[in-house]
Amino acid sequence: MQSGGWPPTWAEVSVTVVSSGEWRKFLDKYPEVHILQTAEWGELKGGFGWEPVRLVSGDSGVQILFRELPLGFTIGYLPKPLPGSEQLIPEIDRVCHQKRAIFLKIEPDAWQNSLTPMGEGRGVRESPHNIQPPRTIIVSLAGSDDEILARMKQKCRYNVRLAEKKGITVRAWDDLEGFHRLMQVTGGRDGFGVHSLAYYKKAYEFFHPTAMAELLVAEFESKPLAALMVFALGKRAYYLYGASTDEERNRMPTYLLQWEAMKWAKQHGCTEYDLWGVPDVDEATLEAQFETRHDGLWGVYRFKRGFGGQLKRAAQALDKVYMPLLYKLYLWRFAGQE
Repeated sequence: MQSGGWPPTWAEVSVTVVSSGEWRKFLDKYPEVHILQTAEWGELKGGFGWEPVRLVSGDSGVQILFRELPLGFTIGYLPKPLPGSEQLIPEIDRVCHQKRAIFLKIEPDAWQNSLTPMGEGRGVRESPHNIQPPRTIIVSLAGSDDEILARMKQKCRYNVRLAEKKGITVRAWDDLEGFHRLMQVTGGRDGFGVHSLAYYKKAYEFFHPTAMAELLVAEFESKPLAALMVFALGKRAYYLYGASTDEERNRMPTYLLQWEAMKWAKQHGCTEYDLWGVPDVDEATLEAQFETRHDGLWGVYRFKRGFGGQLKRAAQALDKVYMPLLYKLYLWRFAGQE
């Protein structure tokens, strides 16, 4: 292809498509990268309908996930990009054209009202929906254990201590089949989707050997009552997957389980713990309605609010549209199915 043509050649943009191993080495320079930009996350999603593509140019890099649609089209998904990723916009555009992407969804690694350079440029618009839950509660892990407990609401702190008194114990676990059974119980009870057993196994296999994840179980007399998978990278920890039975709930196993996950995260150098997902409404509405509503994420807000964290909202997702007519069709037909 002649210089100056479209799409530009790789030589013109000085970009390299790298392997997962090369991406890991590249990320050594970015210890505070979000967990969704890790090579492990790309490999995990790669086994379940997404294709990871990793681009590096100098000190800039980006991992994009592509999902195939009918007739050979795709959508691109760029979760929590690294600072400086906007420098790769020409390269990102080229790959998206190559993959026949209708649009690229970008979820900035920033809080609401923060400057998001990826949101500038032709074809970029605020998305009507997100993939990850935009609103969350961030628990500070600063200070001693007693200081963290003191920041919790009184009832939550009481339940943590009650669980200990009532014989609940928490330990590391590797029974992914048992975890999946718990997830199915919780999903059926609370009305949310559950990944396959294969998905949780792969998540554990990719992240646990690197010390970026642990599976914890809360038990009473050796019987599993609740379990969660906690992730940690840099200063941030994430509670992504959790489940519980309806048995022995008076012993408050989920409270001690979360507390032990926070202590695990702190031991791994984290200073904040992301509880990952509450209803996407303002705090006044949450506080006014959490005792009467139980649908969707409302069912977990009452539990999560007790840990004394700060309610925060991520910057709204952005869609960079390459095929406007097909984008409109996608919003009508496929929205919410990513």
